Amino acid sequence: MTTKTGTEPAPAPAGAECDVALEAPAAGAPAAGSDAFDNRFTRQFGQPGERPRKKVVPYLDAHVQEFISRAPFLVMSTSNAAGRCDASPKGGRPGFVAILDERHLLVPDVAGNRLFQSYLNMTENPNVGLLFMIPGSDSTVRVNGRVRLIDRDEVLRHVDGLSVYWKDDNTVLLQGVLVEVEEAYGHCPRAFRFADLWNPQPPAAAGR
Repeated sequence: MTTKTGTEPAPAPAGAECDVALEAPAAGAPAAGSDAFDNRFTRQFGQPGERPRKKVVPYLDAHVQEFISRAPFLVMSTSNAAGRCDASPKGGRPGFVAILDERHLLVPDVAGNRLFQSYLNMTENPNVGLLFMIPGSDSTVRVNGRVRLIDRDEVLRHVDGLSVYWKDDNTVLLQGVLVEVEEAYGHCPRAFRFADLWNPQPPAAAGR
């Protein structure tokens, strides 16, 4: 699998800046249901600003593709038909997730604990959410879509196999998760900054 490596800071995907400006609730606001962003929370706390309204798109733009090509880690969220949720970490060398085109991603899946929670969820409910991260970067990319499980042979028609830094006796390719993108966007870095996540120093005691 072709990967991109490098030590320079990861570029922030479009829309990943702190999009926290809100339009305050106001008299004469749109009637309930007349606006895509109209709901009981926006009526109570305020509408999103113009930029976050426009950043969610149904395809992988160039900035999002660049970020994913450099991301060595993601969290994949699934749920079953009853809505019971599971979140599973996935990792590899930068670019281990293959970008097939602007509407499709392929996540080659390595053998794990054989509980298969994600697989079972996907067979009942094909909706999935992906959160991509790059160590040292306060930016993230979010992708939501629908999945189809594909067998090992089909995975190998798209990629050369697993791309990982570390292997053990169970590091084998099982199958792949093919994601049809429905939403993709860069996410605000505020949570990473709140946590000072990439600071190698021990966190200071509360109140100091």
